Amino acid sequence: MEEIRLQKYLANSGIASRRKSEEYILDGKVKVNGKVVTELGTKIIPIKDEVEFEGKKVNNKQKLVYILLNKPIGYVTTTKDQFGRDNVLDLVKVKERIVPVGRLDMYTSGALILTNDGNFVYKVTHPKHEISKTYNATLKGIITNEEILKLQKGIDIGGYVTKPAKVRILKTDKEKQISRVEIVIHEGKNRQVRKMCEAVGRKVLALHRSKIGDISVKDIPQGKWRNLKSEEIKKLLITSCSYSEV
Repeated sequence: MEEIRLQKYLANSGIASRRKSEEYILDGKVKVNGKVVTELGTKIIPIKDEVEFEGKKVNNKQKLVYILLNKPIGYVTTTKDQFGRDNVLDLVKVKERIVPVGRLDMYTSGALILTNDGNFVYKVTHPKHEISKTYNATLKGIITNEEILKLQKGIDIGGYVTKPAKVRILKTDKEKQISRVEIVIHEGKNRQVRKMCEAVGRKVLALHRSKIGDISVKDIPQGKWRNLKSEEIKKLLITSCSYSEV
C-alpha cells in the first residue's frame, strides 16, 4: 500500500496549500487515527489511515474544481479574515472547500484562480514554476521611456530587485495627467507591481490583473466567475516560464 506525506494528503484533499497544511500540522490541528500529529515527516496510507482536521474527517475522494474569478476591488483573498472584510470566497458559492491560488491585494481587481486541488496550488505557485501575470496599471502623470526601461530591467522595491519584466505604454492622457501601462511579471512578491511603479516615482491610481498565463478575464464581469476548461488547467500545470524569456 502506497504511503504519502501527511501535508501532501491534506493539500490534495483541498484543506489548504501544502505549505499551509504544514503550518496546521505544526499547530496541532491534525489528527491521524485519533492522535494529534505534529511531525512534518509523518506518512500515512490513505486507504487505511483516518485523518482529521480541526475535528472533522478529511475525505480525499472529492470532486476537484478550478475556478477563474474576476475579482472586484474591496475583497480580500485570505481564507480567514480577522477584520470581517468582504472575502472572495463570498463571491464563489460552491460546496467544495476552495482556496485562492496566490493573492491579489484588496485594492487590485482582476484574474484570480480558486481551487480545492492542493497539488495544483503547489505546482502553480512554486517559485521555480511561476507563471506569467499581466497587469494593467493606471498611473499618475506621464510615464517616461527612461522609467519604462527601469521597470523592464528590474528595480529595487525595498530589499529585493525584481526580475526583468515586459512593460509597454497603452495610453497617455496629458490633459488628465495619467498613463496606462501593461506590466507582465513572473514573480509574486507582495504588492510587487505597486512597489515597482512607486520605485520609479509613479503612484498607482488603479490596478487590474488581466491575465494569468494567457487566460484572460476580459469576458467575465467583475464579481463573476467561470470554471476553467480542462485544456487551461493542463496548460497552467505544464507552463514553466523562465525569467530569461522576458
